Amino acid sequence: MSVTVRVPAKVNAQLAVGAARPDGFHDLANVFLAVGLYDEVTVTEADELRVTCAGPDAGEVPLDRTNLAARAALVLAERYGRSPAVHLHIAKDIPVAGGMAGGSADGAGALVACDALWGTNASRDELLDICAELGSDVPFSLVGGAALGTGRGEKLRPLEVGGTFHWVFAMADGGLSTPAVFREFDRLAEGTDIPEPVASEDLLAALEKGDTAALAAALSNDLQPAALSLRPSLADTLAAGRAAGALAGLVSGSGPTTAFLVADVESASAVAEALRASGTCRSVRTASAPAPGAMVL
Repeated sequence: MSVTVRVPAKVNAQLAVGAARPDGFHDLANVFLAVGLYDEVTVTEADELRVTCAGPDAGEVPLDRTNLAARAALVLAERYGRSPAVHLHIAKDIPVAGGMAGGSADGAGALVACDALWGTNASRDELLDICAELGSDVPFSLVGGAALGTGRGEKLRPLEVGGTFHWVFAMADGGLSTPAVFREFDRLAEGTDIPEPVASEDLLAALEKGDTAALAAALSNDLQPAALSLRPSLADTLAAGRAAGALAGLVSGSGPTTAFLVADVESASAVAEALRASGTCRSVRTASAPAPGAMVL
């Protein structure tokens, strides 16, 4: 028997970052949008736990027990007193180490797939609790749609979205370490008074109304200066996308993927083509939002 679960990538329409906490994390106001780029995680009964991966950048995905998909299977198995002997296969389409929560998506997908395969019938709240244990972005990968994440991003409040938003994503060469970006944020902010992170009312209203122009005006990412400090070339990608007609552009999460909000499907094609020709990025993808969360196929 096997079960396949499809899980979406995400973009941060807003990422407000507070000061470092004593535990090393930062309080966030994180407005997540799930976008229509997906990984598929297939779980099959096996003699032992193993992970395989295929697709773009699959060689960069860890195949040991540090992989979030493997960790999800281990945690669920331990909670229900059973063996985690499954083969986890990840069909990768979300950019790796790109600030789009691909690893988190795989963790959520594996968790839902193992729950279905084993018939553990874990409640939604229990699955979300395990997701939060696995990582800050994993709960949203399970839920999808749009949500405000607080705490370190794991406490979710669903958000209403009144329309479809069109995005273009430009992938950079190589990844950026999320911990390194947060350390650079702390370095750049040293000696300044960092306000408590709060969600932008203008941004939430734009989402609810489905107003693309208003959303473009409200997009923000407090980690962007740190990402640009570590990878200055991202500024060229942002400039190329804006020059090509994007309504707004920003670094996605901790980067290095850059995300551009555009008016419609035709604009997405034009901006994507211009970015491909610009020589400022490795590859380009288009997708719309919001997208559903983890789903058994």
